[in-house]
Amino acid sequence: MMNPQSETPRFSRANVEQWREDGFAIIERFFDVHEYGPVLQDFEALYRDASQGNGSSALYQSREPGEDRSNRGRQFLNIHVLPYEGSSAINLLSLHPALIAFARALLGVPDVRLYQSHTWAKYTGQADYEQEFHCDFGNHTLVVPADDPALRTVDFVVYLTDVTIEHGAMRIVTKPDALAALGKPALSAPSEAEQAALRKVERAVVVPAGSIIAHGIDTLHRGSNLTAPNGRRFSMTIGYKAAGSEFIGFHVWQSARERPWHLVFNHATPEQLACLGIPRPGDPYWTRRTLRLTQSRWPGWNMAEYVAACPDPEG
Repeated sequence: MMNPQSETPRFSRANVEQWREDGFAIIERFFDVHEYGPVLQDFEALYRDASQGNGSSALYQSREPGEDRSNRGRQFLNIHVLPYEGSSAINLLSLHPALIAFARALLGVPDVRLYQSHTWAKYTGQADYEQEFHCDFGNHTLVVPADDPALRTVDFVVYLTDVTIEHGAMRIVTKPDALAALGKPALSAPSEAEQAALRKVERAVVVPAGSIIAHGIDTLHRGSNLTAPNGRRFSMTIGYKAAGSEFIGFHVWQSARERPWHLVFNHATPEQLACLGIPRPGDPYWTRRTLRLTQSRWPGWNMAEYVAACPDPEG
């Protein structure tokens, strides 16, 4: 297996080792304001009507573990899926070269695929965001997370706003702490006693805007309520897997052909598009015919590299 780049100025080998050992790696200010600022503007436009009538935390206060949460579905009101109605900034953040490099390093593979990308806007009082500790694998795979890191996944949570305790900071429990608290490795914690044990060792992820959490779908974590008056928390969830890991999935990009994919194609590099499964320049898929028809489908896409590398110029 090739050794992908394991360190850049944005992440270190220590971050990779921490992710593999603890299940989490947190990097503050992974993106600077010039990178996340335009995305924040897109969020504000995308969700300009979503926060109306919110601001009070009186309706949804933290509850004890095990209590009924009849409004749980409201947590997921403000979610949009790639491609987004906005600028190239929000549409390409999931495909940022630094995230691609980090995913390759974490998984230890040379080729990765983006399989999840969605926004999430939370507002004080709009929903009960308090969750039980859980792992995310249940709706990412029909089996369980693999032992081999190359067959696992990495989910990035990217924050576009500052996150404090009052802004619904994610609570996490590292794998070693979960083992110590529960006495066993765990992919779930169904009992109230287990939930209580995990809360004793949980950590709140308080970070500034531009920060990221990298975690696996086998890590115990939970959401928490926003209590800040008129509070909001803007984030993106971005998932990567190794190319060829067909047993893992979330979003099916091809199911949304009517959505604004031109916002991605017209601005992305061949390497970024490869993470969506688009064959790279020089791939046998590209013939004179497929180049011509694809160009007619996406007329604003600069396909010069694909044309120049076409293995079948006369097709």
